[in-house]
Amino acid sequence: MFGRFSRDIGIDLGTANTLAFVRGRGIVINEPSVVAIDKETGEIFAVGNKAKEMVGRTPGNIVAIRPLKDGVIADFDVTERLLRDFITKATRRSGWFRPRVVVAVPSGVTEVEKRAVIDATLHAGAKDARVIEEPMAAAIGAGMPVQEPTGNMIVDIGGGTTEVAVISLGGIVSHRSVRIAGDEMDEAIIQHIRRTYNLLIGERTAEDIKKGVGTACAQEEETIMDVRGRDLVTGLPKTVEVTSVEIREALTEPVAAIVEAVKVTLERTPPELAADIMDRGIVMAGGGSLLTGLDQLLADETGMPVHLAEDPLTAVAMGTGITLEHFDLLKRIMLGPKRHF
Repeated sequence: MFGRFSRDIGIDLGTANTLAFVRGRGIVINEPSVVAIDKETGEIFAVGNKAKEMVGRTPGNIVAIRPLKDGVIADFDVTERLLRDFITKATRRSGWFRPRVVVAVPSGVTEVEKRAVIDATLHAGAKDARVIEEPMAAAIGAGMPVQEPTGNMIVDIGGGTTEVAVISLGGIVSHRSVRIAGDEMDEAIIQHIRRTYNLLIGERTAEDIKKGVGTACAQEEETIMDVRGRDLVTGLPKTVEVTSVEIREALTEPVAAIVEAVKVTLERTPPELAADIMDRGIVMAGGGSLLTGLDQLLADETGMPVHLAEDPLTAVAMGTGITLEHFDLLKRIMLGPKRHF
């Protein structure tokens, strides 16, 4: 009875964005992982999109917090509030029928970090909480045949972590998780603008620059963008022009770290599976994979075909949703009680 009335939820609890997949309805929430809190009362002022709009623009008593750092919980209480708000929105009901929840976590997190995710989800109102490794969820969401005895390589570049994994027969054969992804790209842009132009910009502006003129390799047509910020010398607002060439140079270090993670994973892959990957190619998912030219750079560096998932931003959430709908698959690939409960 309780199973029929509860809404099973799959959650991609990301550093930058949180997505929720409700069984039978698809993705119902796709909002930034940001919470605005009144410091004096401790009350939540806003969550998700509304809170993201407040980043860098709040009065003294209100602080906008991103409770996840590098793919793991940095502030337990705020993460619990974030999850509670999103679970309530997703289920559209409260009371007796608490949902079963599957949460995607980076493959490189510790046992303590996994336990923190499970505890936060249970405290937020879940009846049962389990975790699944992000690269597995991304591969399932991207439509890769993870249960077949063939090599499937997924590169999931999120906000806080880059997950690289080779999957075969429903399990991860080799993987690499590095805490370098979209946030580090934004930070590299902030530091470049500061050093080159004595101009201070915020995270939102850095993200806009990355999306607007950020590239991983040389393009036929280079682009220019106006950037506004605060002059560190005069303290006044100032506008400068930046080019895609200089932003590409600024992104060299984080991009190189991502490419290196892919190479290391390939080096650890058994030869039979490596041959499969050569035929099938590498699949990229996550918001970071949308950086212009990154797929081309990866193909050049590895000598393998590289494809973008059909919808890179929702692949992990879709993967958690598919595991909810196929419990035979869920039992095989879910991180079991002996390891993580």
